[in-house]
Amino acid sequence: MIWSRRSAGREAPEGAVGVGPAAAPLAVSGPLIALHNLERFYEAGGQRTYVLRNITLEIASGDFVSIMGPSGAGKSTLLNVLGMLDSGWSGEYQLAGQPVHALSHKARIALGRRHIGFVFQQYHLLDDLTVAENLDVPLSYRDVPKSERQALVADALDRFGIVGKKDLYPRQLSGGQQQLVGIARAVIARPAVILADEPTGNLHSSQGREIMALFRELNASGTTIVQVTHSEENAAAGKRVVELRDGWMT
Repeated sequence: MIWSRRSAGREAPEGAVGVGPAAAPLAVSGPLIALHNLERFYEAGGQRTYVLRNITLEIASGDFVSIMGPSGAGKSTLLNVLGMLDSGWSGEYQLAGQPVHALSHKARIALGRRHIGFVFQQYHLLDDLTVAENLDVPLSYRDVPKSERQALVADALDRFGIVGKKDLYPRQLSGGQQQLVGIARAVIARPAVILADEPTGNLHSSQGREIMALFRELNASGTTIVQVTHSEENAAAGKRVVELRDGWMT
């Protein structure tokens, strides 16, 4: 099983998640995430091709939203905007009361590192770091003491069943193993928001169900989750579905 309740030889309390420090609650009076008239387009030959059009969306703290739609609908682009990975958009975006649209690139990156964990469809592990070192990266961003980081990394390796891979590099792992490392890296520091792009796409069905169980557990403890998925089963793990088609919310 990917996600056991073992922790340093002890049984974790019922309902405990157990990887990483608990996310600090974000004191916001309104929605945690708010988009207003957000658009993303590319220009070539004097013509605009829209990927996202007039997106207005609110996501409350503790929500679990599944973004669905056909290929090319703009789902991953929307997730990249939410994760501060795409800056070529217009409109308004607020995260935890901060006007992302008005922040500098550096401030956006800092805000994202502080509050967001990202599960990438194509893994995006750091090739020159081992599995254990990849897991340590988000903890280092949050200034977690080294001794605590080492314990958290060891626990995550155990819980995700990848202890034997800790000294390997991403190129030495299968696609499914890389996906598990990517998910462990996203959740290890217990960010306030987890953004997941097809999080179970490279996993066996049983592993995928365990990851969805993990997401439900994290969500029950207060983590806000936004996932892109083609899977009706995965979407059913969340609280609501947002549909995109040709860049429009439907």
